[in-house]
Amino acid sequence: MSVTTHGVRVKTGSHALRSAVELLSSMRFSISLLTVICIASVIGTVLKQQEPLVNYVNQFGPFWAQVFATASLTTVYSAWWFMLILAFLVLSTSLCIARSTPKILADFKIFKENIREQSLKAFAHRAEAGLDEPPEAAARRIGQTLVSGGWKVKLQQRDNGWMVAAKAGAANKLGYIAAHSAIVLICLGGLFDGDLVVKAQMLLNGKSAYTGGGLIADVAPAHRLGPNNPTFRGNILVAEGTQSSTAILNQADGVVVQDLPFAIELKKFIVEYYSTGMPKLFASDIVIHDKETGAAIPARVEVNHPANYKGVEIYQSSFDDGGSAVKLRAVPMAAATKPFEIEGVIGGSSQLAKGADGEKLSLEYTALRVINVENFGANGAPGVDVRKVDLRHAIDSRLGAANKTQTEKVLRNVGPSITYKLRDAAGQAREFHNYMLPVDTGDGVPSYLLGMRENPVDAFRYLRIPVDAQGEMGTFLRLRAALADPAVRTQAVQRYAAHAVDRSRPELAQQLAQSADRAMALFAGSAPTGKGAALGGLQAIADFMETNVPEAERARAGEVLVRILNGVLFELAQITQEQAGLQPLEPNEKTQGFMTQAVLALSDAQLYPAPMAFQLTDFTQVQASVFQVARAPGKKVVYLGCAFLILGVFAMLYVRERRVWVWLSARDGLTHASMALSTNRKTLDGDREFDHLKSKLIGAKD
Repeated sequence: MSVTTHGVRVKTGSHALRSAVELLSSMRFSISLLTVICIASVIGTVLKQQEPLVNYVNQFGPFWAQVFATASLTTVYSAWWFMLILAFLVLSTSLCIARSTPKILADFKIFKENIREQSLKAFAHRAEAGLDEPPEAAARRIGQTLVSGGWKVKLQQRDNGWMVAAKAGAANKLGYIAAHSAIVLICLGGLFDGDLVVKAQMLLNGKSAYTGGGLIADVAPAHRLGPNNPTFRGNILVAEGTQSSTAILNQADGVVVQDLPFAIELKKFIVEYYSTGMPKLFASDIVIHDKETGAAIPARVEVNHPANYKGVEIYQSSFDDGGSAVKLRAVPMAAATKPFEIEGVIGGSSQLAKGADGEKLSLEYTALRVINVENFGANGAPGVDVRKVDLRHAIDSRLGAANKTQTEKVLRNVGPSITYKLRDAAGQAREFHNYMLPVDTGDGVPSYLLGMRENPVDAFRYLRIPVDAQGEMGTFLRLRAALADPAVRTQAVQRYAAHAVDRSRPELAQQLAQSADRAMALFAGSAPTGKGAALGGLQAIADFMETNVPEAERARAGEVLVRILNGVLFELAQITQEQAGLQPLEPNEKTQGFMTQAVLALSDAQLYPAPMAFQLTDFTQVQASVFQVARAPGKKVVYLGCAFLILGVFAMLYVRERRVWVWLSARDGLTHASMALSTNRKTLDGDREFDHLKSKLIGAKD
């Protein structure tokens, strides 16, 4: 029997109906549907699924985000067209099986013993020999030999001789049935465990998706599914010391609340990290509270080791913050801002007033991260010095063992960090990420890192504020406040001019003081640069030079201005030390490193987009586990389909269907034997098997 790609040919009905039935039941249609499903699955793998729409807008833009949403490419596996294709694939493959199975089963009983003697000469594997035994005795001997070798044999007596027909490897055809049945079973399991049943439950029971906010307990029954729902898959977040019995099922137009027949209480969440900072173990010690019996069943859930209760699998999906309490200190970044303390809870928010105009700001506590492992390798800095490129080392680093890396990694935990958003009255928000402890990035000057970004898809940009001898940022903050005070700036300029010029030449001191005062005013952002609004910082000095200094003299003038600026800022720092009642800064290498970083930080702080930065001072961590709960009765059907698929593929690839015919007839006082072998695949094993059989059965030689 040969497998055809044609479908069922109906002999009655209209031409369109007959063509539709033939197409639907054809193998070519099934293969086309399977190809479309594979392409859709690739899209669903590459494109993140079920993300908020704003994430797609930020990544692809509003046009393509709307295109993806309209085509349901962001929810491929629950899209109506994907489910429809699966349903048609099940129907088409089932018709293919129904069309081919009777022929395959009938072929098991056919030995094709009626083949003619002349037809044996057309086979590629054929042999002839003479035997010194009667045809009947030879036929029975050959048949018995084949039976002992695992062949199924049928003897046929004709008027002029005997035909021995044998076959083996008929399971190859069963592989076809098993492989196609596997497709049907896997698709049925996917349909049953997918959103199709959930959508049917919603349609038949009058349920709808929920698009609002608020507490889960306040969600109306119209948006809830009962605990007897036969199949679902959703997420549930449980903080330490709390319990929850409702899961969230994401839908294209909102969410549906799934009530569980039990409540999950999280006793403790355990997470362990690799040296790279990546988590290596998620584990949750939970207690399952049965709503009907009140029984409390302790269990432990780990990644790839779920817990099971009443047919519901509980998987460890991820972890999150469960409402950690944080204490923050506002660091003034503008002259009118005063320091203050504030407390909050991760996931909550606080209302603030911005500056003297009283513009309202909302402080949203986004995330607390206790462990931050960063790479401080020597080659981790951006940029490459071309004079240090070693071609041989570059090639060796990419060859050999797979554990080689191009750059040396020096991993270090830099401590906790806080992420928050400042949202204005118009709803626009900026995101900030600040480390609790100072970090030494390799230049020998520990600094507090204050990160900021405008969009969620951007990387954080960090303002580095150097720490003083007390390990705080007080010296920098006092220096920044003094920079904004014209009177203190003038005092620092006069000190610098007095120290830098001989007292016998007051005219030079006057000129230096004027230049220093102009440089400080530009750096503080209180003098025009000639190129639009005054921004301050090193950029203001660069703009001023570009406008007022000839190009040939800019390099020299720049060195002078920077030297003057550094000297005046050092005097300004000394004044702030005196005003605070502290010891003056020692003019040593450590102080020089501090002042160098402070100048850069003062320049960058001019562009800081918020009047204050919030420094994490204390926290009480509360962790939460994110569980995926699933009732998936179709899982066993999928497993059965996978077993069928394995058996079918192995049967079709490794089981060869073979047929042997031996025609025995009396001729010239001897028995003449003609032998032939056919196989569904021409292989070296088939050649060797035929050589063995023809020698053993009829004694034919090569």
